[in-house]
Amino acid sequence: QVQLVESGGGLVQAGDSLRLSCTASGLTLSTYSIAWFRQAPGQDRQFVAGIDDAGSLTKYARFTKGRFAISRDNAKNTVFLQINSLTPEDTAVYYCAADPTWRNIVIQSRKEYWGQGTQVTVSS
Repeated sequence: QVQLVESGGGLVQAGDSLRLSCTASGLTLSTYSIAWFRQAPGQDRQFVAGIDDAGSLTKYARFTKGRFAISRDNAKNTVFLQINSLTPEDTAVYYCAADPTWRNIVIQSRKEYWGQGTQVTVSS
């Protein structure tokens, strides 16, 4: 059974940092590009960042403005999302998703597997 499990979310204060993790089981993560998406209350889910299977290519949404960093450790079957200088606008459920190709990394419908999400809540 394939599972992607996100962790690392929580309740933090504005200005804090978090590192989210996406760990795979039943799946060789090194053969997939991975994307992070987020969904804020009452809003559509949006692309945040993506990384290719080797960790050589990354892509970020404009709103990340250098505060987000995606990385991966294929030996641990895990992808990370570092978020610095958190603001209340970053409050959302954060999801990771696996994509067999890099070219569709921002497209939600092309993702083969999704995690259940981890809640990030930022208080002002």
